[in-house]
Amino acid sequence: MDYQKILNSSIKKLRQINGLTQEAFAEKIGMSLQGLSNIERNRYQPNAVTIDNICKAFKITPVELFMINENKDNEEIIKNITLLLKQCSKAKLKKIYNIISILIKL
Repeated sequence: MDYQKILNSSIKKLRQINGLTQEAFAEKIGMSLQGLSNIERNRYQPNAVTIDNICKAFKITPVELFMINENKDNEEIIKNITLLLKQCSKAKLKKIYNIISILIKL
């Protein structure tokens, strides 16, 4: 198993899940656009500081970072939703809760 490729793919997926451009994501984690681009294309290996910055910026653990990938089953979908919800304010969470409540009743 190619863990480096999984990590780099997960970093790209995290960016996409959060609807960020490479430029916005790179700025958020304190690295250059070129560096992020090289990571996403699996040309560059992120160091521990970069991984730590990503985890702090998105309030996730390194283990959770490795777990961001294609949604294969409900458990993985729930994990990805949880990652997104952790970044929301209380007001946004209330709105999301109301929307989910309505959708479940349909």
